[in-house]
Amino acid sequence: METEQPTGRELKKIIATLLVREPFPASIEPVFELPGRKVVNPLFALFCSKHPLQRWRAVTAMGMVVSRLVDENMESARVVMRRFMWNLNEESGGIGWGCPEAMGESMARSERLADEYGCILCSYLHPERNFIEHPALQAGVLWGIGRMAHTWPKKLVDSMEFLTPFLASPEAALRGLAAWACGPGRADARLTPLLETLTADTASFQLYRGERLEACSVGELAAQALQSTRMSSVER
Repeated sequence: METEQPTGRELKKIIATLLVREPFPASIEPVFELPGRKVVNPLFALFCSKHPLQRWRAVTAMGMVVSRLVDENMESARVVMRRFMWNLNEESGGIGWGCPEAMGESMARSERLADEYGCILCSYLHPERNFIEHPALQAGVLWGIGRMAHTWPKKLVDSMEFLTPFLASPEAALRGLAAWACGPGRADARLTPLLETLTADTASFQLYRGERLEACSVGELAAQALQSTRMSSVER
């Protein structure tokens, strides 16, 4: 980055361009030469980008920023995590686009954050806690839980039961994301019959993983979750 630091608006434009440049995430590395707190606001703004890949990669970049803050100043990382939570609170007056995904991404990159905030992310699917009713935000929570589950599967064992209603959702994305969140190897025995039923589900949706968007069928993800569970059972 140049010695003279860009303004907030200029930085947003720079980051927006770098997010869709290949190879990612190497393309975004120069931005991290700036203090993390200066990068956070432009990334929050890009959660609302009309460009799907740009929006999702903003989530990845935010997770990178927050996990680095953990190493530099844990309290600064907590401030950002609390901002995600506030934006998901009805009292904030906002909707919280991208916040549950960014929470999951941050926790996937930092075990310390996962230990502190994993139960809070899961609470957004708990009918007696902080349940979120908006389907698009539910999808974000499911993605965040799935992202975390694929990194720290043992931390989410007690939360698997709350995936049940989403495995039977009329929306393909919710069914598929719930199936994806069941793995690897952590599907509760009570969810197995539902996953077996879903293996014949040909509905598809766009899943972000590996820093790319890809079309996945619900059946494919259900089959993968079942396979991982069976392999895990054999290993035990």
